[in-house]
Amino acid sequence: GGGGGTSIVTAGMRALPLGLPKLMISTLASGDTAPYVDVSDITMMPSVTDMAGLNRLSRVVLHNAAQAIAGMAAKPAPAAAGKPALGLTMFGVTTPCVTAIVERLRADYDCMVFHATGTGGRSMEKLADSGLLAGVLDITTTEVCDLLLGGVLPATEDRFGAIARTKLPYIGSVGALDMVNFWAPPTIPDKYRGRLFYEHNPNVTLMRTTA
Repeated sequence: GGGGGTSIVTAGMRALPLGLPKLMISTLASGDTAPYVDVSDITMMPSVTDMAGLNRLSRVVLHNAAQAIAGMAAKPAPAAAGKPALGLTMFGVTTPCVTAIVERLRADYDCMVFHATGTGGRSMEKLADSGLLAGVLDITTTEVCDLLLGGVLPATEDRFGAIARTKLPYIGSVGALDMVNFWAPPTIPDKYRGRLFYEHNPNVTLMRTTA
């Protein structure tokens, strides 16, 4: 669909359980799909041409999409292992720590690691609210800095809400709270121009925080 159809259909898809196959063919799939996917597992496929009528290219795209969703439905993933699931948050700078924890726990727990990019924290908390986690090791709370200081990978104000609501066993840490994420240098707000920055890559710039 176009903008209207994509918005309507993906709203329904986001309400479906994680793991249930979902595929959206959209003219918007090659852009910023975060408002449509959010913390779900929707697969977005670009339609390339507009969806108004069929042509030689749209027929191929629709054919491939039909084969894809049929394959997902016909060959479901094996049932999850019986080990209890743990949610862990990770960023580049906390990877050694989280990796070591996973190595220690993987024999007894199904360790689910979430990249702490705003979406990652929300995804983990959605699983917690859904009763799918037995505990949380929140090693990387960097999303809070982005929320407070206007970074581009923020948590929501409900960042720890699922933990409070579910009363899950919880271990929290201050991983990557010493940075705020921005895109390329020209996008950094003027009020921060005099601060210390590290260019992680051409598209991501990290600003050092201070107490």
